[in-house]
Amino acid sequence: MLNNQDFALSRAQCLGGSDIGAILGLSKWRSPVDVWMEKTGRTIHSLNSLPLRFGRFAESFIASEYTLATNTQLVIHESALIHPQYDYLQGHIDRFVCTGTLFDDLGQLRASKVLECKTANAFKQSEWGDTGTDQVPLPYLVQCLWYLMLTNLEQADLAVLLGNTDFRIYEIHRDWELEEMLLDKAVQFWEKHVQEDRSPPAKTELDLRTLFPKSTSKQVEASPESCDLIKKLKELNNQIEHYEQEVSFIKQNIMTQMQEAETLTYQGQILATWKSPKPSRRLDTKKLEKEHPEIIEAYQMSVANSRRLVIKDLS
Repeated sequence: MLNNQDFALSRAQCLGGSDIGAILGLSKWRSPVDVWMEKTGRTIHSLNSLPLRFGRFAESFIASEYTLATNTQLVIHESALIHPQYDYLQGHIDRFVCTGTLFDDLGQLRASKVLECKTANAFKQSEWGDTGTDQVPLPYLVQCLWYLMLTNLEQADLAVLLGNTDFRIYEIHRDWELEEMLLDKAVQFWEKHVQEDRSPPAKTELDLRTLFPKSTSKQVEASPESCDLIKKLKELNNQIEHYEQEVSFIKQNIMTQMQEAETLTYQGQILATWKSPKPSRRLDTKKLEKEHPEIIEAYQMSVANSRRLVIKDLS
């Protein structure tokens, strides 16, 4: 089995199933810029976070629940499957539905299905449709379609454990039109951005902070369009300030009605609560620095602050 370091290195040398949703802009957690940073060696994707460790831990349990629910046999194949035309398009697949050996004497895949195992928060149940359908979050849908493309199989089952209490199985069938689109987007991304070392367009403020983390003394002349955008930004900020004042006024009225009451109700339904949270403890760093400067100095570390955009008033 690949260790985390080996797996991280292999990820950086190819596009895998978990990258496809990100480069299409479907992921909530990673953008095309994040994938580009990883594939060009600018960052290393962490494979040791608690959610990822739990996902790996739960994978075998979900697979075993799948075998109980479907009465099928599963085969693990740890090596990546590689696209026959583009060796940088690969996929590590959780399980194969297969009886006996996975490959025949000619090296052809004998599996009937691909199995992808997932865990999800119970609060995310609304993102999942009825069991047996293909109504799964889009990043997972394209990941399964990616694996069908690599394996040339017709169906992928996605088994998910929602909130540790709700086990479901979804069926994703091959879609040649979508498959062609995924292949085209992946090849374009790799050849245009990774091989040519050109970043994809930034989609968020975080993307821009990632691409340009440090400033220099360089100065650029604003375009007329930038001047118009700055003017519009100021107008929007003024509107936000107005609404914040209105929100504060409404809160004051509600608090005035409640006074010392903890709960506000209407016809038996709770509309609002106003109570103190549980007491918490925090370190008084100012007092510690004043009374024991030698202690705090030993535990201080410099933190590189990110760049901050400040809009100046125009004369």
